[in-house]
Amino acid sequence: MVKNNFYAVIMAGGKGERFWPQSRSSNPKPLLRLVGDLTLIEQTVERLKSVALPENIFIITNCDYVPPMKSLLPDIPRENIIGEPTGKDTAPCIAMAAAVVSARSALKNPVMGIFPADHVIKDVEAFARIIDDSADLAEKGGIVTIGVTPTYPSTGYGYIHCGNNIPTNSETRFYNGLGFKEKPDPETARKFLADGSYKWNAGMFIWSVSTIMDAFKKFAPELEAAAEGIKKSVKTGKFIETVEGEYSKLKRNSIDYAVMEKITNLVVAECSFSWDDVGSWTALKNQIRPSENNNIVRGLHSGLNTRDCIIVGDNNHLISTIDVDDIIIVHTDDATLVCKTKSAQRLKELLKQMSSDPKFSKYL
Repeated sequence: MVKNNFYAVIMAGGKGERFWPQSRSSNPKPLLRLVGDLTLIEQTVERLKSVALPENIFIITNCDYVPPMKSLLPDIPRENIIGEPTGKDTAPCIAMAAAVVSARSALKNPVMGIFPADHVIKDVEAFARIIDDSADLAEKGGIVTIGVTPTYPSTGYGYIHCGNNIPTNSETRFYNGLGFKEKPDPETARKFLADGSYKWNAGMFIWSVSTIMDAFKKFAPELEAAAEGIKKSVKTGKFIETVEGEYSKLKRNSIDYAVMEKITNLVVAECSFSWDDVGSWTALKNQIRPSENNNIVRGLHSGLNTRDCIIVGDNNHLISTIDVDDIIIVHTDDATLVCKTKSAQRLKELLKQMSSDPKFSKYL
């Protein structure tokens, strides 16, 4: 299903604070081996090779993470691993990606997909089929997003309201998109689940370069201007200086807020593959088979009366527990986290507190 004319862009700039103490400024989430033997960025690249040629895969990341990613990903051209001068959320990242794809492609209007670096998708064949079908629709001017059928009333995901089915000749089911909904409160999430016409927003998008540029022009002209400037710089050899200059003028903005919540040509592709957004330590419960007493263990552990815990270490350091349940323990060489499972989302709060004390700076 590899398309010679399809471009895949991976957004991999996040530090992943909810995976502290493994994730650090120097060792971000995409470089972690959370599930399986490969890092998350390696898994994402391998998956996207089912739909795009390696030379058509681009990675947008933090400048500091470019060298390790180049070492990890020898199949990806070095110039395709691009560092942002500063993180300003997804909209500026996507504007730069559209500019680079447009400048480097021999096609007048290439189709590109946007993919986060922290998804776990095991059914690669089903994934490739949906991306292939979505690219066909995007070629005709649609903006396609992948919608995941909810399995529980999650308050951690945004939602997409789906309308009528769009008839196509493909296996993938497509719907008219009626709009994005922010992360809901528990009662609203239960209503969305019961309604049956809402999907989780997986943060994957497929469109042609001209379609997204037209959307920028209409709804976020500052992003269109930045993209045009960056596109010209690719051919003049002043790419780095231009990106730094354009980014300095842009405000922090998400693609959802800048464009997706305002467009009328949204198409939702129904996700038919197993999908998980590995957002915090609790996500390991969905990906790793529990051991005795429903514990998730990576590393060396011995316990008495230990239940429903997530325990992460290595094979050189023993973690022992007695009479504990429903907690998270993560041990690294220089830091250890212990918290209740329900408190995992408070890690950002903890790191913010730590950042105010210089003695903790080396642990961030």
